[in-house]
Amino acid sequence: MDSQEIRQKFLKFFESRGHKIVPSSSLVPADPSVLLTTAGMQQFKPYFTGQKDPSLDFGSKNTISIQKSFRTSDIEEVGDESHLTFFEMLGSFSFGGYFKKEAIEYGYEFITQEMGLKIDYVSVFEGDSEVPADTESERIWRSLGVSNIKKFGRQDNFWGPTGLEGPCGPTTEIYVNGVEIWNLVFNEFYCRPDKTLEPLKVKGVDTGMGMERLAVAVQKKKNIFETDLFEQLIDQIDVADEKVKRIITDHIRASAFLITDGVRPSNKEAGYILRRLMRRAMIYGSKTDFERLLLKVVDLYGGFYKELNPVLILEVFNKESNQFSDTLARGMKELEKISLVDAAVAFRFYESYGLPFEVIKDKNPDLKREDFEAEFKKHQEISRAGAEKKFGGHGLVEGDLMAANPEELKIKTRLHTATHLLNASLHKVLGDVVSQRGSDITAERTRFDFAFERKMTPQEIKQVEDLVNNKIKENLPVKTEEMALEEAKAIGAAGVFDSKYSERVKVYSIGDFSKEICGGPHVSNTGEIGKFRIIKEEASSAGVRRIRAIVE
Repeated sequence: MDSQEIRQKFLKFFESRGHKIVPSSSLVPADPSVLLTTAGMQQFKPYFTGQKDPSLDFGSKNTISIQKSFRTSDIEEVGDESHLTFFEMLGSFSFGGYFKKEAIEYGYEFITQEMGLKIDYVSVFEGDSEVPADTESERIWRSLGVSNIKKFGRQDNFWGPTGLEGPCGPTTEIYVNGVEIWNLVFNEFYCRPDKTLEPLKVKGVDTGMGMERLAVAVQKKKNIFETDLFEQLIDQIDVADEKVKRIITDHIRASAFLITDGVRPSNKEAGYILRRLMRRAMIYGSKTDFERLLLKVVDLYGGFYKELNPVLILEVFNKESNQFSDTLARGMKELEKISLVDAAVAFRFYESYGLPFEVIKDKNPDLKREDFEAEFKKHQEISRAGAEKKFGGHGLVEGDLMAANPEELKIKTRLHTATHLLNASLHKVLGDVVSQRGSDITAERTRFDFAFERKMTPQEIKQVEDLVNNKIKENLPVKTEEMALEEAKAIGAAGVFDSKYSERVKVYSIGDFSKEICGGPHVSNTGEIGKFRIIKEEASSAGVRRIRAIVE
């Protein structure tokens, strides 16, 4: 059974049992508490907390997904037989539709009958002073004929939230060939930032099964790199060291997916992760045909992940490769002149020449990554202080906007209000399938990201632009009112509800045309905005479009 068949069997199994198939969300999450998407449940977080209605959005309280996921904590471990950065998570979810009995029965049936595997044992939560033992799950497993049941505590069988807070609860895990295959989480509580637990109004199910681990068991392989997910990639790498082959394979696969979801090489946040992966692969695989390898990634995964764009992937990778090859040569030459390389020197070579930690460490095997990262953070703090000095302490701050001077604040305020009109206009022209994914305003332009599955037509772009300008000409009043968050939702105020709002919010209304939760500031009437012009509409990531616009 190859990987594509495994995916299809998984989706078909749960779809036939009343689950709505939901496409993978981007590796760049809407959830601001995490840098990259680490689990299948992240896109469903608002449904577990009751902020969103699954029946309204999916037509069902039960969903199924195969989620692109990424864990930066495993970068240093890549090269052994099990660790990866990018991976696929097969997940089933229920938001008040069913609970432990059905979830366990589905898990048992899929593993033993659909996959033809034998369950070695399962684990359940043993309980503690705060949360009782999960005797219900134990009883259900025994009723299915599974008698080898192990009991563990919080560290092993209690799932916590991604980020500072979120849904959580006891888990039961399925083990095949001594390896954990599937983790079934029963969200019963909401974990607050102070780690206190509050019962959820609606209990939910969140399961996650690693595609790569499942493939090992089904295909009867020794490790993940022997499965069809990796085998054809590894065969193309002309390197003797098996560990190095695995590193290159993992990093190239991960890079292709990060690029596709809108990440670009840089020295900060997700861009830093991508640059680190790409440059590690380039160094380890100096004789590797990366273009051929990247195209093979698209060939292997493109049938399921249609968003993979070979032209874009190669363009970004080759640009970084060309840039890095020149600086690498210069940096290596300079590094040879240095007798003692400490963390400060290592960071200087990273900053000046882009040399990654792994290359510099060859000069000093005792160099520790945590010391290097500390230098990196120190540099960020210096840069931040410089920015604050440039803006005169903290600059001019009003509501959600920061500016260097009053004139810049005035321009940003006009753009800010224009963005509200843009959001409302997109809903009018494209329908309520549109949902905001983020925005960014500078003194030159506004950038607005929104969920939408296809490229806008030139006619649609013109319709939106004309609608905004018509509302500007109408000189509509802009009014603000403070109210409870629930009241704002009840009156239909738009907002990015994946974000964390306070209990009381400000709602800005532009005539009867737009109503949004926002921190401000805004013009007093739309006539102050000036002429609005869309200068670009493009893809931001899979399923997310981006508009750049200016006011004149």
